[in-house]
Amino acid sequence: MVTRVTTPGNYSAVLTNLLAAQQRQLDAGNKVATQRNGQDLKDYARSSELITAMRGVQARLDVYQEQNKLLTDKLQTQDTGIVRVADAAQNVRQAFAEALASGRVDTLVADVQSELRDAVEAMNSRYGGKYLFAGGQVDTQPVTVTRLADLTAGPAISTFFKNDQFQVTAKLDESSTIDTGVRADELGVAMMNAFKAFQQFQEGVNGPFQGAMTDAQRTFLEGQLASWDQVRGDVTLIAARNGNNQKRLETTAADLESRQNALAVMLGGITDADMAEASAQLQQAQLSVQSAAYVFQALQQSSLLNILK
Repeated sequence: MVTRVTTPGNYSAVLTNLLAAQQRQLDAGNKVATQRNGQDLKDYARSSELITAMRGVQARLDVYQEQNKLLTDKLQTQDTGIVRVADAAQNVRQAFAEALASGRVDTLVADVQSELRDAVEAMNSRYGGKYLFAGGQVDTQPVTVTRLADLTAGPAISTFFKNDQFQVTAKLDESSTIDTGVRADELGVAMMNAFKAFQQFQEGVNGPFQGAMTDAQRTFLEGQLASWDQVRGDVTLIAARNGNNQKRLETTAADLESRQNALAVMLGGITDADMAEASAQLQQAQLSVQSAAYVFQALQQSSLLNILK
Protein backbone atom coordinates (compact mmCIF):
# COMPACT_ATOMS: atom_id res chain seq x y z
CA MET A 1 0.00 0.00 0.00
CA VAL A 2 1.35 3.41 -0.95
CA THR A 3 0.77 6.33 1.39
CA ARG A 4 -0.57 9.25 -0.52
CA VAL A 5 1.26 12.48 0.21
CA THR A 6 -0.69 15.64 -0.49
CA THR A 7 0.07 19.31 0.01
CA PRO A 8 -3.05 19.93 2.19
CA GLY A 9 -2.16 16.93 4.31
CA ASN A 10 1.39 18.16 4.81
CA TYR A 11 0.14 21.66 5.66
CA SER A 12 -2.27 20.21 8.21
CA ALA A 13 0.38 18.09 9.91
CA VAL A 14 2.93 20.91 10.04
CA LEU A 15 0.34 23.44 11.27
CA THR A 16 -0.71 21.01 14.01
CA ASN A 17 2.89 20.64 15.12
CA LEU A 18 3.38 24.41 15.02
CA LEU A 19 0.31 25.05 17.17
CA ALA A 20 1.37 22.35 19.64
CA ALA A 21 4.85 23.85 19.85
CA GLN A 22 3.39 27.32 20.47
CA GLN A 23 1.21 25.93 23.25
CA ARG A 24 4.22 24.25 24.86
CA GLN A 25 6.12 27.54 24.59
CA LEU A 26 3.21 29.41 26.22
CA ASP A 27 2.98 26.86 29.05
CA ALA A 28 6.72 26.92 29.65
CA GLY A 29 6.76 30.72 29.54
CA ASN A 30 3.97 30.91 32.14
CA LYS A 31 5.83 28.48 34.36
CA VAL A 32 8.99 30.58 34.20
CA ALA A 33 7.11 33.85 34.72
CA THR A 34 4.99 32.67 37.67
CA GLN A 35 7.43 30.11 39.07
CA ARG A 36 4.43 27.81 39.45
CA ASN A 37 3.61 24.49 37.89
CA GLY A 38 0.06 25.63 37.15
CA GLN A 39 -2.38 28.51 37.32
CA ASP A 40 -5.28 26.87 39.17
CA LEU A 41 -6.36 23.59 40.74
CA LYS A 42 -7.24 21.97 37.43
CA ASP A 43 -3.55 22.10 36.57
CA TYR A 44 -2.88 19.98 39.67
CA ALA A 45 -5.58 17.41 39.12
CA ARG A 46 -3.75 14.59 40.90
CA SER A 47 -2.94 16.73 43.94
CA SER A 48 -5.95 19.05 44.02
CA GLU A 49 -7.55 17.50 47.10
CA LEU A 50 -4.27 17.61 49.02
CA ILE A 51 -3.64 21.22 48.01
CA THR A 52 -7.16 22.24 49.03
CA ALA A 53 -6.75 20.58 52.42
CA MET A 54 -3.34 22.18 53.00
CA ARG A 55 -4.62 25.62 52.07
CA GLY A 56 -7.53 25.12 54.47
CA VAL A 57 -5.07 24.39 57.28
CA GLN A 58 -3.03 27.45 56.29
CA ALA A 59 -6.14 29.62 56.49
CA ARG A 60 -6.94 28.35 60.00
CA LEU A 61 -3.38 28.94 61.14
CA ASP A 62 -3.54 32.48 59.71
CA VAL A 63 -6.62 33.14 61.87
CA TYR A 64 -4.88 31.84 65.00
CA GLN A 65 -1.75 33.86 64.25
CA GLU A 66 -3.73 37.07 63.79
CA GLN A 67 -5.71 36.39 66.96
CA ASN A 68 -2.52 35.72 68.90
CA LYS A 69 -1.01 39.02 67.75
CA LEU A 70 -4.06 40.91 69.02
CA LEU A 71 -4.08 38.93 72.26
CA THR A 72 -0.36 39.56 72.79
CA ASP A 73 -0.96 43.30 72.44
CA LYS A 74 -3.92 43.13 74.81
CA LEU A 75 -1.95 41.24 77.46
CA GLN A 76 0.88 43.76 77.18
CA THR A 77 -1.59 46.58 77.84
CA GLN A 78 -3.07 44.54 80.68
CA ASP A 79 0.40 44.01 82.15
CA THR A 80 1.01 47.75 82.10
CA GLY A 81 -2.19 48.33 84.09
CA ILE A 82 -1.42 45.62 86.65
CA VAL A 83 2.12 46.91 87.18
CA ARG A 84 0.75 50.42 87.73
CA VAL A 85 -1.49 49.10 90.50
CA ALA A 86 1.45 47.26 92.10
CA ASP A 87 3.60 50.38 91.81
CA ALA A 88 0.88 52.47 93.49
CA ALA A 89 0.89 50.05 96.43
CA GLN A 90 4.67 50.22 96.63
CA ASN A 91 4.59 54.02 96.48
CA VAL A 92 2.13 54.21 99.39
CA ARG A 93 4.36 51.92 101.40
CA GLN A 94 7.36 54.09 100.48
CA ALA A 95 5.51 57.26 101.51
CA PHE A 96 4.77 55.71 104.91
CA ALA A 97 8.40 54.66 105.34
CA GLU A 98 9.68 58.12 104.44
CA ALA A 99 7.24 59.76 106.83
CA LEU A 100 8.39 57.44 109.62
CA ALA A 101 12.01 58.27 108.83
CA SER A 102 11.45 62.04 108.80
CA GLY A 103 8.88 62.22 111.57
CA ARG A 104 6.69 64.52 109.49
CA VAL A 105 3.44 63.91 107.60
CA ASP A 106 2.97 67.28 105.88
CA THR A 107 2.19 65.86 102.42
CA LEU A 108 1.25 62.31 103.37
CA VAL A 109 -2.48 62.61 102.68
CA ALA A 110 -1.87 64.25 99.28
CA ASP A 111 0.67 61.56 98.41
CA VAL A 112 -1.72 58.75 99.32
CA GLN A 113 -4.58 60.44 97.46
CA SER A 114 -2.37 60.67 94.35
CA GLU A 115 -1.58 56.94 94.50
CA LEU A 116 -5.27 56.11 94.92
CA ARG A 117 -6.06 58.10 91.80
CA ASP A 118 -3.27 56.39 89.85
CA ALA A 119 -4.36 52.91 90.93
CA VAL A 120 -7.99 53.60 89.97
CA GLU A 121 -6.93 54.93 86.56
CA ALA A 122 -4.91 51.75 86.03
CA MET A 123 -7.85 49.51 86.95
CA ASN A 124 -10.00 51.52 84.53
CA SER A 125 -7.54 50.94 81.67
CA ARG A 126 -8.98 50.40 78.20
CA TYR A 127 -7.96 48.37 75.21
CA GLY A 128 -9.64 49.01 71.88
CA GLY A 129 -12.13 51.27 73.64
CA LYS A 130 -13.17 48.52 76.08
CA TYR A 131 -12.41 48.33 79.78
CA LEU A 132 -9.74 45.68 80.36
CA PHE A 133 -10.57 44.73 83.94
CA ALA A 134 -14.37 44.79 83.76
CA GLY A 135 -14.97 41.08 83.09
CA GLY A 136 -17.86 40.90 80.65
CA GLN A 137 -19.06 44.44 81.40
CA VAL A 138 -16.54 45.91 78.98
CA ASP A 139 -18.53 49.12 78.43
CA THR A 140 -18.90 49.86 82.15
CA GLN A 141 -16.15 51.58 84.15
CA PRO A 142 -15.14 48.90 86.67
CA VAL A 143 -13.96 51.16 89.55
CA THR A 144 -15.87 54.26 90.65
CA VAL A 145 -13.76 55.50 93.58
CA THR A 146 -12.47 59.03 93.01
CA ARG A 147 -11.07 60.09 96.40
CA LEU A 148 -10.19 58.71 99.82
CA ALA A 149 -13.32 60.21 101.41
CA ASP A 150 -15.51 58.00 99.16
CA LEU A 151 -14.24 54.93 101.01
CA THR A 152 -15.51 56.09 104.41
CA ALA A 153 -18.77 57.62 103.20
CA GLY A 154 -20.79 54.53 104.08
CA PRO A 155 -21.08 52.14 101.10
CA ALA A 156 -19.25 48.81 101.28
CA ILE A 157 -15.99 48.55 99.37
CA SER A 158 -17.54 46.00 97.00
CA THR A 159 -20.04 48.59 95.74
CA PHE A 160 -17.23 50.58 94.13
CA PHE A 161 -16.41 47.67 91.80
CA LYS A 162 -18.78 47.32 88.84
CA ASN A 163 -17.09 44.43 87.04
CA ASP A 164 -18.86 41.08 86.80
CA GLN A 165 -17.26 37.65 87.32
CA PHE A 166 -17.05 36.68 83.67
CA GLN A 167 -13.71 35.03 82.89
CA VAL A 168 -12.30 35.97 79.47
CA THR A 169 -11.02 32.89 77.61
CA ALA A 170 -9.21 32.78 74.27
CA LYS A 171 -8.45 29.88 71.92
CA LEU A 172 -4.74 29.69 71.05
CA ASP A 173 -4.94 26.91 68.46
CA GLU A 174 -7.00 23.84 67.62
CA SER A 175 -6.40 22.19 71.00
CA SER A 176 -5.57 24.81 73.65
CA THR A 177 -7.28 27.72 75.35
CA ILE A 178 -6.11 30.31 77.85
CA ASP A 179 -7.82 32.33 80.58
CA THR A 180 -6.64 35.89 80.02
CA GLY A 181 -9.09 37.95 82.02
CA VAL A 182 -8.13 39.88 85.16
CA ARG A 183 -10.93 41.59 87.06
CA ALA A 184 -10.74 44.91 88.85
CA ASP A 185 -11.98 43.47 92.15
CA GLU A 186 -9.14 40.93 92.05
CA LEU A 187 -6.69 43.78 91.81
CA GLY A 188 -8.29 46.36 94.03
CA VAL A 189 -10.50 45.16 96.87
CA ALA A 190 -7.65 44.56 99.32
CA MET A 191 -5.99 47.81 98.24
CA MET A 192 -9.16 49.83 98.75
CA ASN A 193 -9.59 48.31 102.20
CA ALA A 194 -6.06 49.45 103.02
CA PHE A 195 -6.81 52.94 101.68
CA LYS A 196 -10.01 52.94 103.75
CA ALA A 197 -8.07 52.05 106.92
CA PHE A 198 -5.78 55.02 106.30
CA GLN A 199 -8.69 57.40 105.71
CA GLN A 200 -10.55 56.18 108.79
CA PHE A 201 -7.50 56.90 110.92
CA GLN A 202 -7.08 60.26 109.20
CA GLU A 203 -10.68 61.16 110.09
CA GLY A 204 -10.50 59.70 113.61
CA VAL A 205 -9.39 61.09 116.94
CA ASN A 206 -5.70 60.59 116.12
CA GLY A 207 -5.90 62.50 112.86
CA PRO A 208 -5.45 64.42 110.78
CA PHE A 209 -2.03 63.76 109.31
CA GLN A 210 -0.31 67.13 109.30
CA GLY A 211 2.96 68.60 110.52
CA ALA A 212 4.94 66.57 113.02
CA MET A 213 4.00 62.92 113.44
CA THR A 214 2.37 61.91 116.74
CA ASP A 215 3.17 58.68 118.58
CA ALA A 216 -0.24 57.28 117.68
CA GLN A 217 0.32 58.08 114.02
CA ARG A 218 3.75 56.45 114.12
CA THR A 219 2.32 53.28 115.61
CA PHE A 220 -0.43 53.20 112.99
CA LEU A 221 1.89 53.75 110.02
CA GLU A 222 4.35 51.13 111.28
CA GLY A 223 1.52 48.64 111.44
CA GLN A 224 0.41 49.54 107.92
CA LEU A 225 3.74 48.71 106.26
CA ALA A 226 3.07 44.97 106.34
CA SER A 227 -0.46 45.49 104.98
CA TRP A 228 0.84 47.37 101.97
CA ASP A 229 3.58 44.79 101.43
CA GLN A 230 0.82 42.18 101.24
CA VAL A 231 -1.26 44.29 98.82
CA ARG A 232 1.72 44.74 96.50
CA GLY A 233 2.64 41.05 96.77
CA ASP A 234 -0.89 39.93 95.81
CA VAL A 235 -0.98 42.24 92.79
CA THR A 236 2.50 41.09 91.76
CA LEU A 237 1.26 37.50 91.73
CA ILE A 238 -1.50 38.54 89.33
CA ALA A 239 1.13 40.24 87.17
CA ALA A 240 3.13 37.00 87.19
CA ARG A 241 0.08 35.05 86.06
CA ASN A 242 -0.41 37.50 83.23
CA GLY A 243 3.28 37.10 82.36
CA ASN A 244 2.88 33.33 82.19
CA ASN A 245 0.05 33.83 79.72
CA GLN A 246 2.28 36.08 77.64
CA LYS A 247 4.94 33.37 77.62
CA ARG A 248 2.39 30.79 76.48
CA LEU A 249 1.40 33.10 73.65
CA GLU A 250 5.04 33.44 72.59
CA THR A 251 5.45 29.65 72.57
CA THR A 252 2.23 29.16 70.63
CA ALA A 253 3.19 31.88 68.13
CA ALA A 254 6.51 30.13 67.47
CA ASP A 255 4.72 26.80 67.00
CA LEU A 256 2.18 28.32 64.59
CA GLU A 257 4.96 29.92 62.55
CA SER A 258 6.85 26.62 62.41
CA ARG A 259 3.73 24.82 61.19
CA GLN A 260 3.09 27.51 58.59
CA ASN A 261 6.65 27.21 57.31
CA ALA A 262 6.38 23.42 57.09
CA LEU A 263 3.11 23.70 55.17
CA ALA A 264 4.62 26.26 52.83
CA VAL A 265 7.51 23.91 52.05
CA MET A 266 5.14 20.98 51.45
CA LEU A 267 2.83 23.06 49.28
CA GLY A 268 5.76 24.54 47.40
CA GLY A 269 6.98 21.03 46.61
CA ILE A 270 3.74 20.53 44.68
CA THR A 271 3.08 23.93 43.17
CA ASP A 272 6.50 25.58 42.81
CA ALA A 273 8.26 25.06 39.52
CA ASP A 274 11.80 23.74 39.20
CA MET A 275 13.23 26.84 37.56
CA ALA A 276 16.18 25.08 35.94
CA GLU A 277 13.86 22.51 34.40
CA ALA A 278 11.30 25.16 33.44
CA SER A 279 13.96 27.25 31.68
CA ALA A 280 15.17 24.21 29.76
CA GLN A 281 11.58 23.39 28.73
CA LEU A 282 11.07 26.97 27.55
CA GLN A 283 14.21 26.80 25.41
CA GLN A 284 13.11 23.46 23.93
CA ALA A 285 9.63 24.83 23.24
CA GLN A 286 11.07 27.91 21.53
CA LEU A 287 13.31 25.68 19.38
CA SER A 288 10.31 23.53 18.49
CA VAL A 289 8.32 26.60 17.39
CA GLN A 290 11.23 27.81 15.27
CA SER A 291 11.67 24.36 13.71
CA ALA A 292 7.96 23.98 12.97
CA ALA A 293 7.83 27.47 11.49
CA TYR A 294 10.87 26.69 9.31
CA VAL A 295 9.27 23.47 8.05
CA PHE A 296 6.03 25.33 7.33
CA GLN A 297 7.91 27.96 5.36
CA ALA A 298 9.87 25.30 3.49
CA LEU A 299 6.65 23.48 2.62
CA GLN A 300 5.22 26.67 1.16
CA GLN A 301 8.25 27.07 -1.10
CA SER A 302 8.01 23.46 -2.31
CA SER A 303 4.35 23.72 -3.26
CA LEU A 304 3.32 22.53 -6.80
CA LEU A 305 1.89 25.99 -7.36
CA ASN A 306 5.36 27.46 -7.06
CA ILE A 307 6.74 24.83 -9.54
CA LEU A 308 3.98 25.50 -12.08
CA LYS A 309 4.75 29.19 -11.95
